Amino acid sequence: MATPSVVQIGRDPIRIPSLTCPFPSAVNPHVDEVDRDTLAWLTTSGMVDDPEQLERFRRAAYGWLGARTYPYASQELCQLVTDWCVWLFAFDDAFCESDRRAAEIARALPQLYVVVDDLAGDDPHGSKQVDDPFARALLDIKARITVHGGPDQLDRWRTVTKDYLFAQVWEAANREDDVVPTVDDYIFMRRRTGAMLTVFALIDVAAGERLTPDEWRHPAVHAMTEHANDVVVWDNDLISYAKEHSGANVRNNLVSVLSGHTGRSIQEAMDRIGQMRDQAVADMVTLGPVLDSLGSPAVTAYARGLEYWISGSVDYSLTSSRYFDV
Repeated sequence: MATPSVVQIGRDPIRIPSLTCPFPSAVNPHVDEVDRDTLAWLTTSGMVDDPEQLERFRRAAYGWLGARTYPYASQELCQLVTDWCVWLFAFDDAFCESDRRAAEIARALPQLYVVVDDLAGDDPHGSKQVDDPFARALLDIKARITVHGGPDQLDRWRTVTKDYLFAQVWEAANREDDVVPTVDDYIFMRRRTGAMLTVFALIDVAAGERLTPDEWRHPAVHAMTEHANDVVVWDNDLISYAKEHSGANVRNNLVSVLSGHTGRSIQEAMDRIGQMRDQAVADMVTLGPVLDSLGSPAVTAYARGLEYWISGSVDYSLTSSRYFDV
């Protein structure tokens, strides 16, 4: 799908680099049911209670994100991963794309950490008493991962989810202190603030081919994961910059970081990011045969899942009301 070639940033027309993708694109056949049921899940969760905001979630059609990024999943598992994506979007709207202070976010973390990391309190039926709507919905997600994934998959999701939550404090501190992070710091932390590791951790659960701990830690798997993470979050920074450039969180965008620390114009920064993401895609293509040569169906399925995240996130984002007026 072609990227909108020009967007307006203030008075200046800016060209978004072409987001080329050599990977296959597909849509889960259960997309309509998943989209409907995800909105119902969000509505009953209590995370979003404003009718206008709920309408924005309906128009964003997040079921299409799950269907494009997990086209191989059963309806039940596509529902699980899509609900998790919607939890992340709702949390992002409430805590990250706002003027909440770092200390306020930090004080909200214990109730979420208790849900994520309370080994003694694991309950696949979700009977633990939790009052906060975000914590309650998080408990539901974790319970469903427990049912469909093994202990290794759950522990992996736990670890990267805690990293994501803590990284939001760093991002909020940048907003609060009007700090544009350095390029190296931003790239390192964006791999955590973008939450991609939390959705990548569920690829093998959704595919029904579980990675072993050794496979998850394999250097080639790690490299493939890191490249895919970079591509998705950098694409997001490019796509969302026009909408976010006047907002509180614009400092936490690679366009702002490159422009602020290297003296590039906005257009030059975008062009450089386009080159960076194209190189990361090329590195993924190179790594594909390496992972296939390991002879593991789980590794092969995971690599294909990362590829679907590249194509699916671009296809979804360029048609989503979350980023464009469509």
